[in-house]
Amino acid sequence: MYAIIETGGKQYRVQEGDTLFIEKIEAATGETVSFDKVLAVSNEGNLSVGTPFVEGAKVEASVVEQGKGPKIIVFKYKSKKDYRRKQGHRQPHTKIKIEKISS
Repeated sequence: MYAIIETGGKQYRVQEGDTLFIEKIEAATGETVSFDKVLAVSNEGNLSVGTPFVEGAKVEASVVEQGKGPKIIVFKYKSKKDYRRKQGHRQPHTKIKIEKISS
């Protein structure tokens, strides 16, 4: 059984027991979150696709940790003009574990 959910502007194919990194959501570690934007659910070969979401379908997950991704460097410069800007960025993310898929 798997489902396709939408969160943070992205779509993920998930199964029970999966752990994945998603865009940061406001939830404490150990909390249970529920995703209502389920685009499709496959149960024993039966695929139900929503228009745009499957009615009554829900995916429950627990928050494992909040964290940040690796640092990327943004460096701008203009040659011969003494213009240099260096900036770093670490994208925040949430690690979740899929507990239950209900359709």
